[in-house]
Amino acid sequence: MTKLLDAAASDPKMLKLMQDFPPAPDKVVRFDNDTSWMFPNTRWSFSHQREIAATANIWRGNKQPSEFPREHRKDIDAITFTTMDGRSMTWEQSLAENYTDGIVILHKGRIIYEKYFGALEAHIPHVAMSVTKSFTGLLAAMLQHEGKIDPTKLVPHYIPEMKGTAYEDATVRQVMDMTVGVKYSETYTDPHAEIWAYAVAAAAKVAPKGYAGPDTIFDFLRTLKKEGDHGEAFAYKTCNTEVLGWIVQRVAGTHLAELISQRLWQKLGVEENAYILVDRVGMPVSGGGMSLALRDLARFAEMMRLGGAFNGQQIVPEAVVADITRGASPKDFAKAGLQTLPGWSYRHQWWVSHNNLGAYSARGIHGQAAWIAPSIDLVIARFASHPTAANGNGPLDVVSLPAYTAVASHLGV
Repeated sequence: MTKLLDAAASDPKMLKLMQDFPPAPDKVVRFDNDTSWMFPNTRWSFSHQREIAATANIWRGNKQPSEFPREHRKDIDAITFTTMDGRSMTWEQSLAENYTDGIVILHKGRIIYEKYFGALEAHIPHVAMSVTKSFTGLLAAMLQHEGKIDPTKLVPHYIPEMKGTAYEDATVRQVMDMTVGVKYSETYTDPHAEIWAYAVAAAAKVAPKGYAGPDTIFDFLRTLKKEGDHGEAFAYKTCNTEVLGWIVQRVAGTHLAELISQRLWQKLGVEENAYILVDRVGMPVSGGGMSLALRDLARFAEMMRLGGAFNGQQIVPEAVVADITRGASPKDFAKAGLQTLPGWSYRHQWWVSHNNLGAYSARGIHGQAAWIAPSIDLVIARFASHPTAANGNGPLDVVSLPAYTAVASHLGV
C-alpha cells in the first residue's frame, strides 16, 4: 500500500497544482477525468469547485458584513490532548494530522484563533460536503415551525413522484432524522455502492462509458427501493437529504440556493457569496454541494450557538434551534455502529453529542465541520481535505473530537 503524502507534502502550492498559465500537463486538475476527486488534487479542488463544475450562486446581499471582535490567543497551539487511539498530540499538530485547510475558533463571540493552509484563503469558498445537510435540515425545521411542513405526513404528500419508491411509506420526520429503510450504501470504498450512481446523477462525478442510468437527482431518487423498516434505526444516507431538499423546495416554491440567500446569507451579514453544485437540470446537491468562506461558516455556527439570533435580529426561531439541540434517540443512533460517536443522536440533519458541553455539529466527510459547544460559548469552524472520506468510525473523529474537547477545557470547562 502506497503511503499517503502528509499535509506538508500534499500542499497544492508546493506541488504547483493548477499554477502557471497554462499549468503543466501533470499539474492539471480536471472534472472530466475525475482527477479533481483524487488526493492530493483535492487539496486544490475543494477550494475551487466553481471552476470545475456547474453551480448556483448564493447571494450575500448588498449590506456591510457583520464584524467579529478579535482577541488572538497564542496559547491555543500548545494545548495537548490524547487521541482516541492513545497518541499524545498538540492542537497545532492536530491541524496537520487532519489535513486542515482553514480553521476559526470563536469564544464568546470573539475570534481567538484563525489559520489557513494549502489553497484556502479567507475569502475563498471551500466545499462544505455534508455540512450542507445541516443547512437543508435547518430550512426544513424552519418550515416545520411555520406550519408549512408536517413531519408526520408521508413523503408522497409533498412529492407524489416518490410513490412506488422506498419513501412511499416513510414520514418526513424519518427523512429528517435519517431513520429510513432504503437500499443505499454510503460506503465510499465500495465501487458498487449507490453513492456513486447518485454522484453521477448529481453531476458530481463523470458518468462511466456506456452509462444509461439516471442523469438527474430527481430521477435517481425515484429508483430507490426499500430495505428494512422505517423508523427503527439511524442510517446515514445522503439520499435522505436529497429527498428532504426536494420537499423543502417543493413547499417553498424556491430553489435551495435562493432560500439560503433569503433566509440566512443576507441576514447573517456574511463576507462572501456562497454557491452550491447543481445537476444537469440546475437542481442543487442538497446533501453535500455547498461551498462557502470559512468565517461565514463561523457566522452560521455562532448564530446557532446564540439560539438563532445574530447580527441584531432573530434569524432562526429559538424553538427551532432548541429542537435540534435536544437531539433524537441515542438508542436508534447506536444501531449504526459509529464507535467514535457513543451516546450521540441525529436531529434535523445535525449531529448531537449529548455531552456535558451540549455540543452538536454539522459534519462533512473530509473534515469539514462546524462544532458548537453552547455551555462554554465556543464555536470551531474547520475546512479540511483529509484523504479518507468518513463520517464516524474514521480517522478524523479520533483526533478532532478530543482536540475540540481539549480546547473547551483549556478555555474554562
